[in-house]
Amino acid sequence: MSDAPTVLQISELRKWFSIGSGIFGGGKRALKAVDGVSFSIARGEILGLVGESGSGKTTVGRTILRLAEPTGGSIRFHGQDITGLSRRALRPIRRKMQLVFQDPFASLNPRMTVGRIVSAPLIIHEPTTSRADRAARVGEMLQTV
Repeated sequence: MSDAPTVLQISELRKWFSIGSGIFGGGKRALKAVDGVSFSIARGEILGLVGESGSGKTTVGRTILRLAEPTGGSIRFHGQDITGLSRRALRPIRRKMQLVFQDPFASLNPRMTVGRIVSAPLIIHEPTTSRADRAARVGEMLQTV
């Protein structure tokens, strides 16, 4: 574990979906898409969430971003509990978070240059950054990887 400050702390995260009714109309059942996931990420760390198709990877990410409401557990971002925040209060926090999907063919546009793809989040999340500063930052990121 790193001595760096914790950026994201997930504790016992759950996302269950109600599905249909039971046999002979007996109550709804729950699909446990995510059930008791816990982890933390410190500044400078990277976490890869790996699993087979349908294992809940995307649901974990969507629930952390609160694009899907958690059934239980807690989500702390830079020490702040964001589990119950309103959509309005989440807006500035979401600008500091991003999901990166595993399938580059589904998430990368082959008609765009790598530089343009890498700069897209900066355009969205830091709209006041100048074009020259954005290009420099993209260059630094590409040099890093």
